[in-house]
This record gives sequence, C-alpha cells and structure tokens, in this order.
Amino acid sequence: MPVNNNSRNNKFRQKSPTQRFLSILGLCMFLFYFILGLLIIFWKEFPLEIDKTYKNMFGGLLIVYSFMRFARLWQNNFLR
Repeated sequence: MPVNNNSRNNKFRQKSPTQRFLSILGLCMFLFYFILGLLIIFWKEFPLEIDKTYKNMFGGLLIVYSFMRFARLWQNNFLR
C-alpha cells in the first residue's frame, strides 16, 4: 500500500515570505508582551506609582494575553 506523499507535502509546504514575516512578527510580539508582563511584576523601582496588587494583576494579564497570542500563532501556522 503506497503512502500518499501529496497530502504529506501539502501539510509541510513552504511558506511565502509574507507568511514567514508575519510568523516571526507574531513570535516577537509574544515575547514582547511576555517580557513586559514579567518586567512589570518584578521591577522594584517601577516609574509609575501603582499599587503592588494592580501592578501584579496588569503584569499577569499581559502574560496571559501573550500566551493567547502564541496559541493563535501556533494554530495558524502548525495546525492548518
């Protein structure tokens, strides 16, 4: 029984330069939001006068948002 190489090749086909650029940009934005969330949470001398609870909540929200972006990036690039 021969293996259908056509379906395997369609799944792993080469991306266009635009798709590759958008994938890299999406990964950079994931890293940006994730690192920004960590900085806001752990930065002792934060330049804005914000209560520690709100600072932690905002940093956590940015981290959750970054993982939502990563999940969407993963879904668009690897599950199609």
